[in-house]
Amino acid sequence: MDKKSPIKFTLTERDESVTISKWVYMTLRHAVMNGQILPGRALTIRELAGMLGVSPMPIREALRQLATENALEIKDNRRVMVPNMTAMKFTELCEARMALESHAAARALAYIDKPKLEQLRELDRRIDAAQEEGNLEQINLLNQDFHRALYTANPHQISMPLIESLWLQLGPFLSLASRHLKEHYVIDRHDEAMQAIESQNSHALQLAISADIREGIAFVSTPERLHHFIEECANAGRN
Repeated sequence: MDKKSPIKFTLTERDESVTISKWVYMTLRHAVMNGQILPGRALTIRELAGMLGVSPMPIREALRQLATENALEIKDNRRVMVPNMTAMKFTELCEARMALESHAAARALAYIDKPKLEQLRELDRRIDAAQEEGNLEQINLLNQDFHRALYTANPHQISMPLIESLWLQLGPFLSLASRHLKEHYVIDRHDEAMQAIESQNSHALQLAISADIREGIAFVSTPERLHHFIEECANAGRN
């Protein structure tokens, strides 16, 4: 039998107002989005139910929902895993991120007040601290928090569910990509974004957000490197 990569869930206490099914779904969704389930890692309902201490029913429901969101794939033999990635799909997902997120940032600009800007600064400081510690998981989580806080400043925004759908599909792969950040991410694009916010420069803000996403995957800037990375990701979940 092939060895299986470990799964490390971030378990939170379930509030009484949250159903078990909802809690299981959010736990599994968080695990996929933040790379706690690696590509190629086969999952079973029994294993997940045991890890979360629940019956198979909410696990089955959560897996079906995540499959409809393209976060997981249910095979003909009922095995469940993170879908295979291709170079073309990876590129398409990243380009969609740049288009949607630069738009969301520009639309939020008018609503960012001083308290919101200070929140963004604090999140960026925490990201810097996580980078100093080499805490890749914390970097991913805080980076999502930074982008989410920026886009949701717009009370009328409708793009966040679309953006999180892209994060969900890319999550298992971007968590592996984080190890390359120091090599290619040399300019603090979050700092550039905050400078653009201070000067109310929508175009500069869009450029900063696009660059932030693009440079996060700069290590796969050639087709050869991208194909190698996809293979590396596929092998990671099976070892």
